[in-house]
Amino acid sequence: MAGEQRTIEPGTDVLIRKVDSHLAALRGGLHGPELDLAERLARCLRELVLCTAQASAADRGQVRVAVHYFVLRRESRGRLLSVRSLAAAERVVDRVARQLGRLDLLAELRRDRPAPDAQPLANTLLR
Repeated sequence: MAGEQRTIEPGTDVLIRKVDSHLAALRGGLHGPELDLAERLARCLRELVLCTAQASAADRGQVRVAVHYFVLRRESRGRLLSVRSLAAAERVVDRVARQLGRLDLLAELRRDRPAPDAQPLANTLLR
């Protein structure tokens, strides 16, 4: 069985390992919708890392920022640092996916609502 061969750039596997290890740590403390969101974000980030492995340095840099934003969630230490929520990470990941033209990887999409570009033309004209 022949499979698709992808050449992986040196930083690609490191980013994917960071996402996977952070998700494993989150699984210990999150449940329900928060865990679902974390898993969706991890899936989106893995795919963004893979699809930009051969892309420009600027595109790879955007994905790297999104990965670090997800992985390096700051924990609250008094009044100095605020807790960075998964919702904030979702906004960053979705912004990067939009900038790269990968609307299929938006973490915010739910099955019960259409994609932003999938609205009927008649509804667009009425606005």
